[in-house]
Amino acid sequence: MARIDDLPPLREVIAAHGLSARRSLGQNFLMDLNLTARIARQAGDLSGCDVLEVGPGPGGLTRGLLAEGARRVVAVEKDTRCLPALEQIAAANPGRLTVVGGDALDIDPGGLLRPPVRVVANLPYNVGTEMLVRWLTPETWPPFWESLTLMFQREVAERIVARPGGGAYGRLAVLAQWRTEARIVMDLPPAAFTPPPRVRSAVVHLAARARPLCDADAGALSKLVARAFNQRRKMLRSALRGLAPDIEERIASAGLEPTARAEQVPIEGFCALARALERSRASL
Repeated sequence: MARIDDLPPLREVIAAHGLSARRSLGQNFLMDLNLTARIARQAGDLSGCDVLEVGPGPGGLTRGLLAEGARRVVAVEKDTRCLPALEQIAAANPGRLTVVGGDALDIDPGGLLRPPVRVVANLPYNVGTEMLVRWLTPETWPPFWESLTLMFQREVAERIVARPGGGAYGRLAVLAQWRTEARIVMDLPPAAFTPPPRVRSAVVHLAARARPLCDADAGALSKLVARAFNQRRKMLRSALRGLAPDIEERIASAGLEPTARAEQVPIEGFCALARALERSRASL
């Protein structure tokens, strides 16, 4: 196997630091450094970018990002056992790797990153969806990042890129595709990881749109979509009852059928309905 740097193989690093993967932290380590470099390449040319990585573990993807020319990597790691291994990588790449210990859900790394910024991560399965939703729903848009290149369970990846009309289409697809162009760029079998997970994995690349796909208030759209898909088997007129006294009229004014179900409604339709509901509130 070709080497991507002069550091020890990952198996030696894991053995030296006693880094057995912990299920409680959603850890599954990628051992093949050629594979981690390939994942890094899915984020595009990194030579002029700062990269945010969440959950680097022993640093396989971190090393791939640095080998692919990232200007600087900020790696946020909750597992303190991994910090010495990451500091070893930092020492071999002076000024190019900043290791931050702590929970990514509680840390704002914005002050450590210089634009342009890309996020690349093999996210722990137990926080992956929550992290994605946070990145997709900042207070202002465009966000601090240009793109997200993230690994998920294959089922989650399919939900992100799903189109209307299928069972995978839901709130995650609407939030992702409203503000980004999302596509699956890699598949990974369980055997690529240690320990092997019970499911297949996939890498999704999400490029931030300069402007959302269609006009809508972010908060109103998020609330609407959450309500619609919370009762996805119901018709819109039933699932959205309580959002407006004349909900059927508002649905119709958005060009939608009150008897339609959420999975049949395209993103543009949800945006139109969010605007109609906002007009309804403004007229009260």
